[in-house]
Amino acid sequence: MRLAVKFACAGAIVMLAGCSWFGGDKPLHPPAALVEFKTTLAVHTAWSSSIGSAGEFNFTPAVVGDSVFVAAADGAIMKIDAASGHAQWQIKAEVPLTAGVGSDGNTVAVAGDKGTILAFDSDGKLRWKAQASSEILSAPAVGAGVVIVRSVDNRIVAFDAATGAQRWVVVRTVPTLTLRNAPGITIDGSMAYVALPGGHLLALLANSGAARWEVAVGEPRGATELERIADISGSPAIIGADVCAVSFQGRVGCFDTANGNARWTKNLSSSVGVGVDERFVFAADEHGVLTTYARDSGSSVWTSKLLENRGLSAPISFGRAVVVGDAQGYIHFLSREDGSMLARVATDGSPLATTPAIAGANVIFQTHSGSVVAYAAE
Repeated sequence: MRLAVKFACAGAIVMLAGCSWFGGDKPLHPPAALVEFKTTLAVHTAWSSSIGSAGEFNFTPAVVGDSVFVAAADGAIMKIDAASGHAQWQIKAEVPLTAGVGSDGNTVAVAGDKGTILAFDSDGKLRWKAQASSEILSAPAVGAGVVIVRSVDNRIVAFDAATGAQRWVVVRTVPTLTLRNAPGITIDGSMAYVALPGGHLLALLANSGAARWEVAVGEPRGATELERIADISGSPAIIGADVCAVSFQGRVGCFDTANGNARWTKNLSSSVGVGVDERFVFAADEHGVLTTYARDSGSSVWTSKLLENRGLSAPISFGRAVVVGDAQGYIHFLSREDGSMLARVATDGSPLATTPAIAGANVIFQTHSGSVVAYAAE
């Protein structure tokens, strides 16, 4: 876990050593050993590709229709056919990248070094370039005719997707101490749901930035600033009339998209986002304990410690399985119904820290080293 301390007087950022999977000190809590089990779900590689290393950042595949968009720290951006894995185009941005990709199929947006925002058309041609006030760590959200980014100084800015003209700005206070992760933005219809440091979830009208509602998913509490970190992790997940989210040292829960009223919340600490489907909400806590909740009531369905301390990715629902990656490059398929292990596959051995994506009948992971792999289950 990496933490960033931001002092208002100096704006300095320091990194605190912890149980990082990217080198450094040995983890305080060693990962659970992989136990033998009888494979009951046939999983095979549908296709694989390579895009380049994530460096010190996180890059998550974005799926729009029949296309997959991926990016890497060196500026590489690729559009891949979701069914075949064939590259439709690959370009190199003019600057190194810190986040990406966001797309609605017509506009492809990434975040570059020192807050640069680059938008391309569907053929990979540069459409416009803009500048944010500081570094951007989460993928731009694209939809409703805008590209929305949140920089680390907690300024949320929307740009016109066609021209790059700034449409609106919303500013929130930056907590003293935050996780150096990437609280995301999800656009659904006319609304943008913004995950914030400090544990708040903000619903904005995408075309104007007007706030519809704001709720606390995780309330900062504790005697020290470290204990008071309550940042939302990952991107808000939308399903039906629910928006679900989880925070570090806070809660997991689902909220009414219309007014922000809590449908239910449970205490949980996670540094990765939630997975949802029609029946369940899936969350991996900071210790790698995976819990499934009933989406309608929040009641606990099952909890698994099989992958404890393995540095899990956000979970994703995939057929009869819930799927997570780990920091040693393994992908685990567990039963949605009871948490039993169904299958396991190995990738390139580098961490799978980002959120996977679903494209048709495939689940897609991007590793830290840059492998992009689609798996199908029979």
